[in-house]
Amino acid sequence: MRASTRRLGGTAMLAVLALLVTARPTTLLQQHDILLATTTSTRDAGLLDSLLPLFERQTGYHVKVIAVGSGQALEMGRRGDADLVLSHAPEAERTLTDSGYFVRRRLVMHNRFLIAGPPADPAGVRGLSDAVTAFEHIAGHQAPFVSRGDKSGTHQKELSLWKRAHITPPPPGGWYVESGQGMGATLQLASEKNAYTLSDDATYLAWRDKVALLPMVEGDSLLYNVYHVLELNSKNAPRINVQGGRALAEFFVAAETQRLIGGFGTARFGRSLFVPDAGKADRW
Repeated sequence: MRASTRRLGGTAMLAVLALLVTARPTTLLQQHDILLATTTSTRDAGLLDSLLPLFERQTGYHVKVIAVGSGQALEMGRRGDADLVLSHAPEAERTLTDSGYFVRRRLVMHNRFLIAGPPADPAGVRGLSDAVTAFEHIAGHQAPFVSRGDKSGTHQKELSLWKRAHITPPPPGGWYVESGQGMGATLQLASEKNAYTLSDDATYLAWRDKVALLPMVEGDSLLYNVYHVLELNSKNAPRINVQGGRALAEFFVAAETQRLIGGFGTARFGRSLFVPDAGKADRW
C-alpha cells in the first residue's frame, strides 16, 4: 500500500510538474507582451515604428500594436482587451475615464487635422481658413467626400464639423462615401474617387506622394488634434498586463521620448509631424 501510495504520489507530482512546465512559458509570454490599442494615424504616419523598438530594447517587453479607430481602441480598453490605449478622441476618453474604466489619462502630443481634396477643387474650398465653411461648400456642391465612418477620432471630428455647419450627411452611396478603414486607406480611396476627406496632417504628409490630393483647408483652431495615453483600471480588467501598460505609458511621456516625438519627420518633411505635450496643462 505504501509503495503504491508512493508511486501514486510520484505520478501526481510528475503531472503537477508537467503542468507547471507547460503553463509557465504562457504566463511569461503574457507578462512579456504588451497589447497597445491605438489610432491608425500613429501607425500610418510611422511614429510607432520609430518609437517602439527603442522601448522594447530598453525594457525587454514586446509591444503588439492593434491600430484601429480611436472609438474601437477605447472600446478594447473598456473591455480589458488591451493593456494600454493611445487615442485622439478627447470627449469619449473623458467619459470612460470618469466612469472608472481608465485610472490615468495623460497628454502625449498633438498635431492638426486638414481637409485634403482633388487638384480640380470642385467645391472651391482651397485656401479657406474656416473648416465649417469648407464643409458647407462641399455639401452645397455635392462634391465627393470620403468619411472614415469608423467612430475614430477623425470620424468624430468630421461629424462635429458637419454638426457645426448644420448639415446632416446623406446615407453613404452618393457624393458621401464611408471607407470604414484607417487614415492611409481612406486617403487612397479619396484619391481614387477625386474626393475630399478629413485627415490628420501627419498621415497626410506621410502619404502625400502616394495620393493625388492637395491640402485644401488648414489652420482653423477647430482642427486641433490631441493625443492621450490611457492606463486601464485593473479592477475592470483583471487579465491585463498592468506593469507593462504602465511602463509603456511612462515611456510615451518620458523626456527622451518627447524629444524624439518633437523631431519625428523633420528630416523628411522639414518639420515635425507631432508636437510633444507631456507635462503641459491639459484643457482637453
